[in-house]
Amino acid sequence: MSIARSASSLQLARETRERFVLATGGVIAPLAQAIRDRLTQQASEMSNARAMQESRDDFVAFQGQASHWVALAQTGWRKSIDTVSTTAGMSSNAKLRLELIDDDAMESSILSSRLAQVIHDKASFELSDLRLRIQHLEGSSELDAHDVLRPETLAKLLVDQWLAAGLSRTLWARVQDTVQQLLVGVIVKAYEDANAFLISRDVMPEIDLKSFVRRTGASGSGPSTVPASVNTTGAVQRQAFEAPSQPRASGATGPAATTGGSPLLVARQRAQTALLSLKRFVAARIGADLSNVSSSPTTTGLDGRVQDAGAGGATSRAASKTFANVIAEAEAAYRMAATQYMEGSEEQATIIQQASVDLRRRSAELKKRAPTTADKATVEIVALMFQAILAEERIPFSARVWFARLQMPVLRVAIAEPEFFGTLQHPARMLIDRMGSCVMGFDAAAISGSALEGEIRRVVQVIEQYPETGQRVFKLVFDEFVAFLNRYLTQSDATQRVMSVAQQVEQKETMAIQYTIELRKMLNDMPVRDEIREFLFKVWAEVLAIAALRYGAQGEQTVMLKRVASELVWAASAKPNRADRTRVIQDLPQLLQRLRLGMNLLGVIDEPQEAHIKTIGATLSDAFLSKTEAIPAAKIEAMAAHLAHLEDFVSDDGSASSLPLDANSIELLLGVDAASIEVVADIAGGAPAEDMLAWAHELEVGNWFMLDHNERVSQVQFVWRSDRKQLHLFATADGRSFLIQVGRLANYLQAGLLVPAEEETLTVRATREALAKLDANPERLLN
Repeated sequence: MSIARSASSLQLARETRERFVLATGGVIAPLAQAIRDRLTQQASEMSNARAMQESRDDFVAFQGQASHWVALAQTGWRKSIDTVSTTAGMSSNAKLRLELIDDDAMESSILSSRLAQVIHDKASFELSDLRLRIQHLEGSSELDAHDVLRPETLAKLLVDQWLAAGLSRTLWARVQDTVQQLLVGVIVKAYEDANAFLISRDVMPEIDLKSFVRRTGASGSGPSTVPASVNTTGAVQRQAFEAPSQPRASGATGPAATTGGSPLLVARQRAQTALLSLKRFVAARIGADLSNVSSSPTTTGLDGRVQDAGAGGATSRAASKTFANVIAEAEAAYRMAATQYMEGSEEQATIIQQASVDLRRRSAELKKRAPTTADKATVEIVALMFQAILAEERIPFSARVWFARLQMPVLRVAIAEPEFFGTLQHPARMLIDRMGSCVMGFDAAAISGSALEGEIRRVVQVIEQYPETGQRVFKLVFDEFVAFLNRYLTQSDATQRVMSVAQQVEQKETMAIQYTIELRKMLNDMPVRDEIREFLFKVWAEVLAIAALRYGAQGEQTVMLKRVASELVWAASAKPNRADRTRVIQDLPQLLQRLRLGMNLLGVIDEPQEAHIKTIGATLSDAFLSKTEAIPAAKIEAMAAHLAHLEDFVSDDGSASSLPLDANSIELLLGVDAASIEVVADIAGGAPAEDMLAWAHELEVGNWFMLDHNERVSQVQFVWRSDRKQLHLFATADGRSFLIQVGRLANYLQAGLLVPAEEETLTVRATREALAKLDANPERLLN
């Protein structure tokens, strides 16, 4: 029986959509400006004649049609809210009608799908929560295909209106990375705000694991059943495999993988192509069967899961519950069998073979009992993916046996949550990929019995204990695994020492840069000699930063050195009366002593220090003869008060420019032996490309890379990133450390001196191998 929804609930859902459209529609005009800036930059770059002509043509074309595109897109986006209500009444059969798609429409769909996939990858968790809340308000099973809250809707509108404005697909492909960079952040923020808005209206304030867990027995070790509300038939499964607007692709070649961009973007596009290829393959073979599946009305339960409603839903619910119980029984049986042969005396290769054969047999049995063709296909694809994972010899044996136990939990999620096949950011994929990327860099001896192996075992056991929670338990343990990695990879004394030094250096440099900014503001309207300004900006700001780091921002030494800055400004100003000149003469020895103390703290000694003292002395002498107006005492006092609490005006936004970092400066500034640190500092004139900087900021802790530094190639693991993302620490298995500044890191990525040890994540590679087997033997999908 469907749940009647009040007018207020429907109005609240509509208001949420209106707020979302308003928040995202405002980015269209800035997006056009960003594209214009990008094309202007490209048009001014020197290259071969053909490339330069193409860049100029692109700029002229966009310049002429940009305003038209913005107007069309903004108008279409505002009107898109009404599209939801007009399409909501369409039947499932009407939405799923088969029709021929011409090449132009297909190419356009490729472009919009790429953009939508990037948005979905970045916003999958916020979107998932928002979808559950909207479904709860509207009593629906899924968002309408044209719903403005779907990433596909905005992406399609932008591309369609781009073409309607007379701009080319080729031009869109050239600027799509700019579109993605600006658009994704805005949409993610809009999803967050939409969730916050609904929470403020008391719509599902909490979506936590406890509401999803329902046990059927007293023992936690026995099989558990998925609640009858999990719908594994009909429209939900149809959504998993259908991509009617996507072209057939195989591997990473063809139109779907020909766009430029950073290697990170290219890798993501190749991965998305693999997912689209799989969905197209499956849709081509089970689409007809799916269209015959009962599309009875569905609703969303209080736990956010899809439920069948109406008279026709009883059969679907019964079949769904029965199959869920079958999976649970297979999972419990495999867990018991795996425990037995892992405790036996067989060789590792034999145990892996046993696991593979056992899982293959159980998958075949599950296919026979699957109630729908979609379920059969899901069982087969998940089985093929885990066959590929178990065959990956670079994963140590002790980790592979635990990966094998994830097949049934992942199957359960894939059956209940079709987005597993649609996004790279599904928590189950992310967890397997992150665990795989960590363990493939270690040898078996390093993993066996280690804390890392213990954590992988714990993660798998937690997932097995909560079989009914879907992707949320995977998200929970993924976050816990990432937190574990941050501790595990930095637990050695040597790494802790390097991290401490690096963090202090970054903090010192950031404070120095921002102290300089504040000093500039304070002296902006004061008649201060250039020599004094330069000394304060280039030397004394560093002194204050070092003092704050060593003694604390309000330490006695730090407060004294802050006071020196205001005293120096006053002493170097004009002295029209005798009393002021007498005071300067009396205070000068103590002022110079404090200046020397500060420079000693900074490591400026001997000749450099004497040069600064000589310059300051000459400036102070000139002040005696200056006829200019003296700096009012009130301004000096205000400056001193501002300096005393300088930290209150220093932001912590991580916007510091490149840090002057090297091993000698670490030892000099902090008094720490830097012999164990290989410092790879930024270089003058080595500004990296923006997409490479973005890639550097997205590197994941735990991943392995090949580093070519000074003609020596090393396998390194990324173990730590500083708070302000300026410094990155990589470690080798033999204990060496590389501390790399973010600019140089981006340059290394761009030059191919730092490359991921694995081009694809574990689940993407497994998906590609599964697709290759299905391409060769398509009959096995349903047989």
